[in-house]
Amino acid sequence: MKNIILIAIAFISLQGIAQERKREYRKGDRTERSQALKKLSPDQVATIKTKQMTLHLDLTEAQQKEVYKINLANAKERFAKMEAAKKMKESGEKPTKENRYNMMNERLDQQIAQKKQLKSILTKEQFEKFEKSAKRNKIKQRKQVKQRGKQNID
Repeated sequence: MKNIILIAIAFISLQGIAQERKREYRKGDRTERSQALKKLSPDQVATIKTKQMTLHLDLTEAQQKEVYKINLANAKERFAKMEAAKKMKESGEKPTKENRYNMMNERLDQQIAQKKQLKSILTKEQFEKFEKSAKRNKIKQRKQVKQRGKQNID
């Protein structure tokens, strides 16, 4: 009976160690990917995003050109905002409540405008597929944020 209990404890502890290593590996992989994406130019980011959307939504050549224009504009704007945030962080300045509100408001306005543009470019079926994947990605991001918060607490 004692041997069975010892074997069970050994298996449980081995499984816990394996899970911890797996989590560390995923965390490192995620940071490497995010660092690699930061090194890309806005043109490269727009090209990759457009190709991903082409594969996922079966875009035509004309749709690809229009979507690329939207993605390029978004990438340039995002890079400009990242640079501004980086300068603000280096100077030790923190955004005020008013600044945060304005940034969130601008981001949501940008998302609404992008959605309207994509809706005019994509077919009904493509847009529905895009919406489903966007919803899935949003849920996935929220889970990752929660996990990062739990890891910071530990």
